[in-house]
Amino acid sequence: MTSDLIALSAIGAAILFGAMSPGVSFLLVARTAMSSSRRAALSVAAGMGFGALVFAAIALAGLHTLLTLVPSLYTGLKIAGGCYLLWLALNMFRHPSNRFNDSAVSEDVSATKAFLTGVFTQISNPHTALVFASIFSAALSKNIQPVMYIILPTMAFVIDVLWYAVVACLLSTEGPRLAYIKYRKFINRLSGGVMAFLGLRLLVK
Repeated sequence: MTSDLIALSAIGAAILFGAMSPGVSFLLVARTAMSSSRRAALSVAAGMGFGALVFAAIALAGLHTLLTLVPSLYTGLKIAGGCYLLWLALNMFRHPSNRFNDSAVSEDVSATKAFLTGVFTQISNPHTALVFASIFSAALSKNIQPVMYIILPTMAFVIDVLWYAVVACLLSTEGPRLAYIKYRKFINRLSGGVMAFLGLRLLVK
């Protein structure tokens, strides 16, 4: 029991630090919070959490082994993810100064669409699944307890949702929103540039 608690603590810390590191997911939640609404940003956060849950589940199911045995599958997933990020970047560049039409999730988009945007953004990089698999391999014993197949995906979901919900709530306040309105053209182009860079990196790496 003690070893399981230590393993869960180590995995939880690794997932949290991974979520907190700057990247596409953080960028999308932050930008949605500032340019759209708190509801939309929280829906994106929930989508990010669900994506993390999916990756944790498939990592436990042995995706690492599958992608190693079938390299073309990993390549195909990377291409799909890179193209999706480039599509997001293109949308940001096309409307750099429009407050409501320049983001992947806008005020008039339903919570369901915002949620799906979060899911697709989270799973756009199959490398994340390999990261989960590596964390699990390092922290867990070879004989994984059946209950871990429930605990670990749930923990990944909760950690990601809570972190991105904090980001959504903080950045949807009046100060950050006014700052975004003032500098939205620059912020949108910078965000688009980052998205494009990460998408191209995913395609060529």
